[in-house]
Formats: sequence, structure tokens, C-alpha cells
Amino acid sequence: MPTFIETDRTVTLEDQLKDGGTDGPVVLVNTFVVPPAEADRLLAAWRADAAVMKRQPGFISTQLHRGIAGSGAFLNYAVWESVAQFRAAFANPEFRAQLAAYPEGATVSPHLFRPIAVPGICVA
Repeated sequence: MPTFIETDRTVTLEDQLKDGGTDGPVVLVNTFVVPPAEADRLLAAWRADAAVMKRQPGFISTQLHRGIAGSGAFLNYAVWESVAQFRAAFANPEFRAQLAAYPEGATVSPHLFRPIAVPGICVA
């Protein structure tokens, strides 16, 4: 099972999963770090857990990225219809069981985001 490391220690993923605020789409940004030699194992584990998540209500899309030059750092960007639907998927026993397949020493840092508007730069 991977070690979970909070992206923001002041607002944890657990805090975010309790969010009852504005509903609407959320983006999960999850970084994974493994020794580069374990990259194939990480990819296999991610593929299996992503397949479970893809079947869950509220799942919109996902994209996995890998650091360049042989890096063992990966970034997953997934879009969900709501916090509630992500929360249900994250608690799904089938998904939770998949976590055991990640390589020993893998770290993961999941965090939820909503888009914001920055005038003149980007829209929400």
C-alpha cells in the first residue's frame, strides 16, 4: 500500500472529502513517486485502480503524466462531477483493495481542486 502524504497539511484530503460547499466539478490532482525501477509496477497498479474509478458514477476523465528523463514521479489529473461522487468512489472497497498493488515505498499525494477565474488570464 502506498504512503499517503498530504499536499496541504492545513486542509487534508479527509477535510476535503467532508466538503459540503458549492457542488459542481472538482479536479483530483494526485502525485505518485516511486524509484524509477518501479515505474512499470506503478503503471500496472494505476491502470487497475483507474479502471475501477472509471466505472464509478460521477467520473468524467483522467490523464496520467510522467516526469521526463526517466523520472519516477507521476501526476494524475482526474475530473469528477462532484466531491460527493469522488468521496463515494474513493471509499469503494474495490478501489481500496487495489491500493495494495502499488510498489513498496510508493508515495501518493491526492488533493481536490476547483477552477478559479483570474481576470485577463483564465476563466473558471
